[in-house]
Amino acid sequence: MAFPCYFHADAGGWFTGNDPARGPWSEHHCHAGPVAGLMVRAAEQAVGDGKVLTRFTADILRPVPLSGVQVQAEVTRNTRTLATTRITVTDRAGEVCATATTMHLVRKDLGDVPTAQVSAPDFGDAEPGDRLLIGGLHDKPAFGQFTEMAYPKGMSPEPGPKTVWMKTPPLLEGEETSPIQSLCPLADCGNGISWNEAPGRLGFMNTDLTLQVHREPVGEWLASDALSHWHSNGVGMSQAVLFDTEGPVATALQTLVLHPMRR
Repeated sequence: MAFPCYFHADAGGWFTGNDPARGPWSEHHCHAGPVAGLMVRAAEQAVGDGKVLTRFTADILRPVPLSGVQVQAEVTRNTRTLATTRITVTDRAGEVCATATTMHLVRKDLGDVPTAQVSAPDFGDAEPGDRLLIGGLHDKPAFGQFTEMAYPKGMSPEPGPKTVWMKTPPLLEGEETSPIQSLCPLADCGNGISWNEAPGRLGFMNTDLTLQVHREPVGEWLASDALSHWHSNGVGMSQAVLFDTEGPVATALQTLVLHPMRR
């Protein structure tokens, strides 16, 4: 692996994508998951450690270039209970590529609190399998090739709903990735995990991403239990429950635009 991290930071606050950040649709553009990680990082730094990010909603306005972006986060509200931010991703031409908003809630220690008893997929029985997210319109090294994957026992990498365990690279060289930053690549993979037809006839790009977090994940391996809805009007949606080995931690939603693939 030539570049074990998604991005490296250049002088002047520019983030340049390494091979793992490259998306499947163009050799020049990023996968949205690592970009979401940069946006969450900016929001977390703006708000500080006293509050935890609970919601992240991004609109992907145009392709995000590997050649470099800047990420700015502005705190729009900050009270004792919550904070909100607005985030902007801008390319070297000054074009806005993506925007997002976040919600953060104050950290508390309430002791024992009853919660829904939902088990995680069994990681102990998970087996390595064919890597998803590999196909695309170019032959350059890209996101899926740098993502380790394992399937719960009996799970097939065929079209349709499925559960996949994933271990992804760190976000930035020389910096520890926060728990919620580490969720972002997985959160943006629901459409690539649960496609309803093998890529070829139809493309299924997402125009947005909403990540709703109720617990910070622990550990390097995280799972997505994903389902995609496709319709003849060209609109789709992917919904995924995200897990660590202890149980569910978040839900991710993507709006999909379906389009015929060029031949």
